Amino acid sequence: MNHYDVLIKNGTLIDPSIGLNQKGQIGIKGDRIAYINRGDDNVIGARIIDATNKIVTPGLIDMHVHIFQGVSHYGIDPDPYCLHKGVTTAVDAGSAGAWTFHGLRRYIISKSSTQLMAFLNISSSGMVAPEVGELEDIRYANVQKAIEVCQENRDIIIGIKVRLSKSYAANNVIESLKRAMEAADALGLPVMVHPGNTLTSLDDILSIMRQGDILTHCYHGHPEGILDEKGNVKKSVLKAIERGILLDVGHGQGSFTFEVGSKAIAQGVLPYFISSDIHYYNTEGPVYDLATTISKFLYLGIPLEKALEMCITRPAKLLKKPNEIGTLKVGGKADIAIMELAEGKFELIDCNGIKKVSDFSLIPKGVIRDGNIIKTPS
Repeated sequence: MNHYDVLIKNGTLIDPSIGLNQKGQIGIKGDRIAYINRGDDNVIGARIIDATNKIVTPGLIDMHVHIFQGVSHYGIDPDPYCLHKGVTTAVDAGSAGAWTFHGLRRYIISKSSTQLMAFLNISSSGMVAPEVGELEDIRYANVQKAIEVCQENRDIIIGIKVRLSKSYAANNVIESLKRAMEAADALGLPVMVHPGNTLTSLDDILSIMRQGDILTHCYHGHPEGILDEKGNVKKSVLKAIERGILLDVGHGQGSFTFEVGSKAIAQGVLPYFISSDIHYYNTEGPVYDLATTISKFLYLGIPLEKALEMCITRPAKLLKKPNEIGTLKVGGKADIAIMELAEGKFELIDCNGIKKVSDFSLIPKGVIRDGNIIKTPS
């Protein structure tokens, strides 16, 4: 008879990385998954979690959050808004730049139970205050300083972030983007680009982006979005996807509408990543958490397993940890989310205040991080 520190029983195990979707149980020893089976073995757990009527997945990975609390006006505490909501790994999307990143690492990343990584903002100031855009003065976009900080933190910096809206970059859109690309090229890293409400066309922005770069806020309803005036996906967007540019949801306070999302998905333009862009201004709506964001894409017709691939499997690959996180394989890290796909009538709201009623809602119920039980299903 095998003994485990934690045994999760009676749940439906879903892991898109290995094509798993079946009833079963998982045994955990230390911080690793040590056993996975349909549930007919004779095993014992020091602690048993009953996941009846729940789905058990690798911990969710949110590719777009803002967690520099106390420095960035967007910042939130990652543990209550990420970890306790089933997100075991989260990526800060440029809250810190070269001048502020060491503070993000020392005071947030190193002290949080959520596993945290980050995009470095090409602006050395990062996203500190709303009154002044971080790239209105192009001197803030210091390429060499960004490269130095990334090299010092290669274990947790996974790319460069640049925000190009006129309130952030003013007339410096193309120069800011080019500097972000220069830093990323030197480091062999992707760039995450925040578009919309720019003084430069999306066509021109996409023409500079490279394979593996990320266009976030892909379903926003602002000028210079992915749809043309007739509601068709722009040719430049289709060509960009063919070139390997990745679309990220980045819901946020103002960057997701059902109208754009439904029209794009109907034309076959799906997100590569589903992310929340959760921050100080949207924790009480319209975002709430990553699971609610996923629920909106279930409403738009994306199957559950595909949606989970977009916020578990694909992020794990981008983070270069496909055998460590984002999987239920034996030997993988015991980062696990336990969720309920509840049936009923659930109100979902987008950034324009448009409400939809869905028959399903994905609700976080339990989470394990590094083998430690953070929250158990009630």
